[in-house]
Amino acid sequence: MQVSQDQPIYSEASLQLLLFVDGRPQSKQQVQRIRAYLKDLQAEYHFELQIIDVGQQPYLAEHFKLVATPALIKVHPEPRQTLAGSNIITQLKNWWPRWQAAADAYVKLQEELQERVDDSRVVQPQSNINSVAVSAELIRLSDEIFHLKQEKEKLLEQLQFKDRVIAMLVHDLRNPLTAAAIAIETLQSNYNPEIASFQRLKPALVVNLLKQARAQTKTIDKMIADLLQVGRGNDTEFTIIPQKTEIGLLCLEVLEELRDRCTAKAQKIETDIPQDLPCVYADPERIRQVLINLLDNAIKYTPEGGTISIAGLHRTTQKIQFSISDTGPGIPTENRERIFENHYRLERDEAKEGYGIGLSLCQRIIRAHYGQIWVDSNPHGGAWFHFTLPVYPA
Repeated sequence: MQVSQDQPIYSEASLQLLLFVDGRPQSKQQVQRIRAYLKDLQAEYHFELQIIDVGQQPYLAEHFKLVATPALIKVHPEPRQTLAGSNIITQLKNWWPRWQAAADAYVKLQEELQERVDDSRVVQPQSNINSVAVSAELIRLSDEIFHLKQEKEKLLEQLQFKDRVIAMLVHDLRNPLTAAAIAIETLQSNYNPEIASFQRLKPALVVNLLKQARAQTKTIDKMIADLLQVGRGNDTEFTIIPQKTEIGLLCLEVLEELRDRCTAKAQKIETDIPQDLPCVYADPERIRQVLINLLDNAIKYTPEGGTISIAGLHRTTQKIQFSISDTGPGIPTENRERIFENHYRLERDEAKEGYGIGLSLCQRIIRAHYGQIWVDSNPHGGAWFHFTLPVYPA
């Protein structure tokens, strides 16, 4: 007799069996033979049989520690016994007489116990299959609780990440905000509304200040957009607008923006950017973000009085390589791949400012330009970051 897999069995049968099956085509014929053989036995013997599809109830397979299906399990009377393999029917023929003898002995024992009991409130023994159904439900609920805990931990991690982003956003935006504010205040303090002109400021300087203020506000806007984009994950569309870009000049501009931080730590800046370094075909705003992130890290990790080096190399006719090194603690070999993962931070950096998206963002930008980014050890100690970009076609 086949019993519904979704309903618990309340049985008083002396022999109770579970047949575990799966949906594999190669086991279909074997399962059919086993079920046909058991059906023939039911014409002569009384026993309860439950068919269980492991695809629908995998937690039951886990409960019985099954390693293969089909499998036939005698759950009552005790002890439990499992038949598995390609010769289940042969094994069943061998064990059936003993199973029936054990079942008959159990029935006889129950009858003897009943005769000795005069109390009419005798409770019949609980079906083992019913107990199995209860155990399986407990296992299923335990699995659900485990998955819910995992989801909870993941959500808490995301919330903590967003909290760090909000907490550190002020720090990351301080440099471009300060630069833009200085430019605007300089213009404002020298503007005479009566004659509608700037006093004590040459036209070229006015143009330069306006250009700087505009560039810094664009940088701020781009940083916020990138933070939001990285926070949404790596599957979000990442667009670039490549054009002819002088990366050497772009790097010097970024260095000038960060110079006050280097000066505050008495750091030495060494540059080796050839005059004939070709232009690259890249999005200048995106590459600016890469340079800001890499130089910001170099300043952060280089101790006072240390050295930061920037070098450009015309590596092939199609690519240039840009390198930024510092004299900080360096990156352990085993972590040189993982530091480019989103949100990943070295254990030593947990107490430092930052939220682990800068290098991930750099990698996404460089890969969007069909380039590569990696890190080595600086021969003089510290980290040495490299990235490649395509040369602008002549």
